[in-house]
Amino acid sequence: MRQPVTPLEIARQVRDAQRGSQAAYAWLYRVFAPLVHTIHLGRAPHAHAEELAQDTFAIAFAQLGQLREAAQFGPWIAAIARRHRGRRDAGEESLREDHDRASPAAGPEDRAEAEHVLRAVRHLPEAYRETLLLRLVEGLSGPEIAALTGLTAASVRVNLHRGMAKLRASLGLAAGPEETADVDAA
Repeated sequence: MRQPVTPLEIARQVRDAQRGSQAAYAWLYRVFAPLVHTIHLGRAPHAHAEELAQDTFAIAFAQLGQLREAAQFGPWIAAIARRHRGRRDAGEESLREDHDRASPAAGPEDRAEAEHVLRAVRHLPEAYRETLLLRLVEGLSGPEIAALTGLTAASVRVNLHRGMAKLRASLGLAAGPEETADVDAA
């Protein structure tokens, strides 16, 4: 498991980037690209999500001097990503046009199933959608998700648990008794 970044490391890198360090900009991009990409992937086709992620970083880096709490870079750039729609609307029609990538080795059935699951995830509430995509698509652990998003580890666990239960329900898959009780309480 990768060691999650700490708020102190984030703050240090942000301050260095604010002073013009290209290495710090590269570090911020490398560390937070999965978060920004995931936010856009939850709303837009894969190719458009990549473009939107690039645009989001350009906007954020241009406004980096306005960030007052350097350790809060993750929630700050996430808010920018959520507001940024790019040059074209990422509505339902463009999602239907999408042919999101499964592994090149995946067969047509696997690609169809991956597209079906991604469509179901896109219909989940934002907190569950983003947390699940960070886990399932980007492969991040709970502590890594917490470090990037500014959420507590407990909130990430709850979002993953409830999000997975809602995803299973929307896909018509049976939930375990502990999930049923938890989702009913939500």
